Amino acid sequence: MLKFILMTLFMFPLVLYNKTWHIIQISIYLGSALFLMSSSYPNLVGLSGYGFGCDVVSFGLVMLSFWICGLMLSASQGVYKDSYSSSLFKFLVLFLLFMLVLTFSSNNILFFYIYFEASLIPTLFLILGWGYQPERVQAGTYLLFYTLLASLPLLVGIFVFYNSLNTLFIHYFSSWHGANPNTLLYLAMVGAFLVKMPMFLVHLWLPKAHVEAPVSGSMILAGVLLKLGGYGLFRVMGSIIFKNLAYGYLWVSISLVGGVLVSLICLRQSDLKSLVAYSSVAHMGLVLGGMMTMNYWGMCGAYMMMIAHGLCSSGLFSLTNMTYERLGSRSLLINKGLINLMPSMSLWWFLLSSANMAAPPTLNLLGELSLLNSLVAWSWVSMIALMLVSFFSAAYTLYLYSYSQHGKWNFSGYSSAGGSSREYLVLAMHWVPLNLLILKSEAGILWL
Repeated sequence: MLKFILMTLFMFPLVLYNKTWHIIQISIYLGSALFLMSSSYPNLVGLSGYGFGCDVVSFGLVMLSFWICGLMLSASQGVYKDSYSSSLFKFLVLFLLFMLVLTFSSNNILFFYIYFEASLIPTLFLILGWGYQPERVQAGTYLLFYTLLASLPLLVGIFVFYNSLNTLFIHYFSSWHGANPNTLLYLAMVGAFLVKMPMFLVHLWLPKAHVEAPVSGSMILAGVLLKLGGYGLFRVMGSIIFKNLAYGYLWVSISLVGGVLVSLICLRQSDLKSLVAYSSVAHMGLVLGGMMTMNYWGMCGAYMMMIAHGLCSSGLFSLTNMTYERLGSRSLLINKGLINLMPSMSLWWFLLSSANMAAPPTLNLLGELSLLNSLVAWSWVSMIALMLVSFFSAAYTLYLYSYSQHGKWNFSGYSSAGGSSREYLVLAMHWVPLNLLILKSEAGILWL
């Protein structure tokens, strides 16, 4: 594992030179290929040592981090062409990748916490530095305060557990069932991850951050940073398992009802980015519900859904940005009839929209089926909410696709050009893994 961390570290000097945008991009893709080949599945013991290690969950998420960070650079050609502080941009992307790899592979829960918090800094700078509207300052404040306020109790919780365990080893932590913490300690351990996921009711920072962020910020936020919450819950679940049996129903109920409400909010959106951002909340609500049932299907489904949602959501954000660059607006009232302007792009809109509503053969389908399984096994009453979530998620995805692609085209689009091969490559690199991963589904289902 250390070799990949050092590889990322040694990319930093490249930032100092001017013409290194493509070199860094290629290096990140190369890193993802090497990381993929280094796995000795099913046991990833070969990737452990010096306080860093990988199991199946962290392997998938590190892989996702490498992939999305490479795609961020590919999608942000505007920064490169206009030389809009491109050196600083490259530095932030690399720093973010470095922190994410450290977070997912750390064996020490205190270090995990430090890296978990540090990944917030480059994201904030991306939003503040390359965002579009002046409201980005408010969005950054929301992001900072929501996540930091919830995270401080987690630090206290870690120290309390350390006091009784005398170790900070993360895998001992996640498999230690002797603890029966009091309610406050339980909320401290879970709260930070619920905000990061985000759970409905503490999700307000997410749509704001997405709408104000540049395409790279949105891609990494939807692709990987939301998954930090799920990953953290995987890790602390073992030590709070008894309290979770008492309070789990609360989180499942909030996430399912929240999923229905957020899906209805999606149907009222006129901003493309806002719609995709709210759909993230609905999907991560399902993930949280599945995890909190604490059964086998739920855990596996949550893992698969996190990987699938990372690719699918990131792809939709990059698509939205491609139309935004051409038409100068994200409003559905202006982005309509796009099938007349960019017929080839319409195919990608269709493919990624269908992935978003969990159509076969995407990994989303497998994840969603496992989550439905776990939630119905947990309580058959949840079927009502699940039916509504499934129906409305298909409805808002169809709304997104049909309103943006069909209808009478807007006058401002006459000067619009079709997509470039770079853009189609970015979209293909989101969509192809999403569909090929279903062929390796045992890695998602048989890992527990």
